[in-house]
Amino acid sequence: MMTFDDIRNSAEIRAYMDKGNANLGVLGFTEHGMGHAMKTAATAADILFRLGYSERECELARIAGYMHDIGNCINRNDHAHLGASMAFPILRDMGMEPTEIAVLLAAIGNHDEKTGTAVDPVSAALILADKTDVRRSRVRAQSPADFDIHDRVNYAVVNSRVTIDGEAKAITLDIELDESMSSVLDYFEIFTERMLMCRRAAQKLGCRFHLTANGGKLL
Repeated sequence: MMTFDDIRNSAEIRAYMDKGNANLGVLGFTEHGMGHAMKTAATAADILFRLGYSERECELARIAGYMHDIGNCINRNDHAHLGASMAFPILRDMGMEPTEIAVLLAAIGNHDEKTGTAVDPVSAALILADKTDVRRSRVRAQSPADFDIHDRVNYAVVNSRVTIDGEAKAITLDIELDESMSSVLDYFEIFTERMLMCRRAAQKLGCRFHLTANGGKLL
């Protein structure tokens, strides 16, 4: 049975992910490399673990979280579908069971807010983990003078935390914003579509999704 370590140790997968991150750097996007991949993997697995899902579902969520941005190697536009198409022959050649490949393809192919939605627990956990990874360390621009609005909002996030309350069936993203850099309203304006996607993903897991910023509840 294929494990997360098998995926993480694949030089082929790593090469595609590194190239995708480099491509986005040229285009001015935030970091989408190993930092984001590992954080997304850990959060996705933790969400399912704390909600009582099986060890294998947690492992598949971890794999999906790690691989989800592989399609940026080809193009940022439609990267979710491109990534699923890339992942299929890789996972097949590595010997993964077709039923598990199908779960991973659905998760990777549905993680983008423009075309996707949660279709099962693994895809829901990936969406929540991916869209809640907002932090200043992902900003690549060296000077605030070079920030666009997305850079400014990401850089303003001094601290962020995802909490999962299995008993209350609630998933909460709590962020602390430096409002000298960006207002709470700016954050909500930029990320409304993503936060609504998180709400739908949480519902797929039988949970409610909450967003709080600087102590105030936004969603």
